[in-house]
Amino acid sequence: MNQEIELKLALPRRALAAVRRHPLVAGAEKLGNAATLDNTYYDTPELQLKARKVAVRTRRQGRNWLQTVKCAAVSNGGLSQRPEWEQPYTGSFDFSQVDAPEAAKLLNRHAAALVPVFTTRFRRETRRLCPREGVSILLMIDSGEVQVTTPEGIERKAPICELELELEQGRAEDLFALACELAQTLPLMPADLSKAERGYRLFLGTPSGAARAEASDLHPGDNVVDAFRSLAFACARQWQANAAAALAAAESAATPAERADAVHPDFIHQLRVAQRRLRALLKLFAPALPAEFAGQWNARLRDNAKRFGDARDLDVFHAELLAPVAPEGLADEASMARLLQVTTQAREAARHAAVQALDMATQGRLLLELGSALLQLPSNSLVAAADLRTFARLRLARLRKRARRRFEAAATLEAPRLHMLRIAFKQLRYGIEFFAPLFPARTVARYQEGLVKALASLGFLQDVDIARGRMLAWADEDAALQPAAAFVLGWHAPHYARLRRRILQDCDPLLWGKTPW
Repeated sequence: MNQEIELKLALPRRALAAVRRHPLVAGAEKLGNAATLDNTYYDTPELQLKARKVAVRTRRQGRNWLQTVKCAAVSNGGLSQRPEWEQPYTGSFDFSQVDAPEAAKLLNRHAAALVPVFTTRFRRETRRLCPREGVSILLMIDSGEVQVTTPEGIERKAPICELELELEQGRAEDLFALACELAQTLPLMPADLSKAERGYRLFLGTPSGAARAEASDLHPGDNVVDAFRSLAFACARQWQANAAAALAAAESAATPAERADAVHPDFIHQLRVAQRRLRALLKLFAPALPAEFAGQWNARLRDNAKRFGDARDLDVFHAELLAPVAPEGLADEASMARLLQVTTQAREAARHAAVQALDMATQGRLLLELGSALLQLPSNSLVAAADLRTFARLRLARLRKRARRRFEAAATLEAPRLHMLRIAFKQLRYGIEFFAPLFPARTVARYQEGLVKALASLGFLQDVDIARGRMLAWADEDAALQPAAAFVLGWHAPHYARLRRRILQDCDPLLWGKTPW
């Protein structure tokens, strides 16, 4: 068994020439001529190998045939480490060399039922780079496509354009160091989906939905820094998945003008959620992290998230506050039509700016530099000896104490102070989500329900306050909008007033009642 350690990077096809010209790539040792690789992936008709995260592939390169078995592993920022068994293929499967008992049992049980599911065909250029003594990295440029014919006879294709960095000698950090250097001038995005996973998605017709936050999988015995690293990589996967899906949607648009419309608002929303969670995580684990690391990444993530703020705010304004309003003959029709027109124009401009900010080079470079920094995070004997559950209790207690101060300040029900209370509750919610596995599940679930309810109310109040400021600013420039702005605010006023009256009452038990920790 070999342990394959590789960093997969996606790139646009138009960047292939620039990759080949890059000094590090052009100066690397060329290993033979470019070769066309034909690969067929096998599974049972019920996809039982996929269900157990095992892949079986045959590969033809010229006259040579190989059989490969791989077991899936979690990918962190495009970096994956997984077991691989490779041997000559003679026309029938031989799994005798697979020395992982569960995988071997699965493969032998279903060997006779394996059928072709999808194929990949791509051209591979391979080079070897040895940047210093003790480090050897293979650079493989792959360009081609995944091809699928479904049982119904439907043909589907998806492009392959990747740079794979495979470690021959050295450490995983060396892969990230090389990737970061390449990404300074090349549009490279870390890619967590293997070719096999992409093939299965194509076969099943799985749509690219927005990636949600992963559930925490911490254990009480985890080292504090390792726990932070694991949670941070999970947040990065959410960020990366949504950025990649949004980019793919934009690239599929027929014209540049249609790019913004092709990107679903949920991709932008969940990308921002991932970065907000990362910032909350940095603050939560601050005592165990180098101050320079925490400060630098908090600032970089804040600045990046700001690039998408207007698009999200306007999507919320349109969907949650404007669309539900029913004029029913009472509103000024011309003014309402004008408000809808202005909102649509503002949304289009904001979404265009968000898609521009989603360029692969910027997001990919940030993700790679974050992955590199996470792998190099130092620890010390004091942090290593800290008990994670005790650390969690102390940090959650501190978050609740801060929320209590914000609660007391919000007694006036002024909008800015309610907003600050909302921020404190969000940080408390994220803290509970991160540390949830360390405490009783039922108690955590009940507490989370209360937090979600309180945050929904605080969120609505904040949305209305933002909308009010936005509409009044528009109305100052265009008096025709004044009747519509007044009608929309009046429509939501009763609900706003009810929530505002009871919000502190809903928050009180979360701050002074029983907690999971």
